[in-house]
Amino acid sequence: MLRLLAACVALAVPSPVFAEEKDKPKPNTLTPKEIADGWILLFDGETTFGWKIEGTAEVKDGVLMLPKGKKTTVYPTALIKHYEVSFDVIGGALIYHTMKAPLAHAEKIKAWDTYTIRSNSNEISFGNSSGDLTTVGGERPDGAQNAPICIVSSGDSDVKLRSIKLRPLETKALFTGKNLDGWKVNAADPKRMASKWEVTKDGELSVKNGPGDLVSEKEFDNFVLQLECKTLGAALNSGVFFRCVPGQYQNGYEAQIQNAFKEDRTKPLDFGTGAIYRRVPARKVVSNDNEWFTMTVAADGKHISTWVNGYQTVDWTDERKESDNPRQGYRAAKGPLSIQGHDPTTDILFRNIRIAPLP
Repeated sequence: MLRLLAACVALAVPSPVFAEEKDKPKPNTLTPKEIADGWILLFDGETTFGWKIEGTAEVKDGVLMLPKGKKTTVYPTALIKHYEVSFDVIGGALIYHTMKAPLAHAEKIKAWDTYTIRSNSNEISFGNSSGDLTTVGGERPDGAQNAPICIVSSGDSDVKLRSIKLRPLETKALFTGKNLDGWKVNAADPKRMASKWEVTKDGELSVKNGPGDLVSEKEFDNFVLQLECKTLGAALNSGVFFRCVPGQYQNGYEAQIQNAFKEDRTKPLDFGTGAIYRRVPARKVVSNDNEWFTMTVAADGKHISTWVNGYQTVDWTDERKESDNPRQGYRAAKGPLSIQGHDPTTDILFRNIRIAPLP
């Protein structure tokens, strides 16, 4: 029961006109509370970015469509171990409990229905608003063994889904909000120790001035990291490094923090918030200066995904030759996290820093 949960869906009923409920956000969006609680969108309502497609899939009017006529399997590329998943469907569905456990079968329904699936270290549960679930047998497709959700269409009819979202569970705090226990100032380069690190009266981590580096005492290789950040100025630069080489100054992968952009938000300056700096830019600048935003980083071997305010900004596989130095190649080994004080203009707050290891 400790294995990842997946969902396999085959739908057959045409979609009715959608009447939005007053107590729900628009499809494929998150409320401010959901963002603060750590929810991320697996489907953005516009593209299949972050998904593996085996067959035919398209996005139409905010709906992920698996058209009639061809068997299709789709699943997100990011791995997250313990989670809660929610998604809307129309029709009948097959939903996997775990990789090899029995399926739950949902009878055909004629309106949008919401399925919720929860997998943690103690239990796996699932349900839907209509309660039309029965148990059958089956096993998920080989290609999606580690995916948190897998959707399969037999091709007999159209498959329609929307609002596919996930919240990581069992993350543990890395920052107490009271002091800097668990962190230390990086003294590897005495010339780059200008940053000032303090805990505010509101329990936030403040970094001013730079350069400088604050390093976690714990080390991680595969993980899901979530945090909140607020830049107190225009186009301020910072970042969170991971899989760092212990004892060196900021030698690791960097999840960039830089909210500036050129003509529009699809053209970030300096790679953009959510980018893996110098490796892959953010596909859109989602966050704003002087406003709190969330960042999620999922590092699973060579595959790295990021989300900003729940919107996926990076889906990247590091295909470089393996190396002990992440500046020169793929680094798989554990290393500390580090928070960057970039330069003398740095004035940035962090809070709710939490992490969950991955297998």
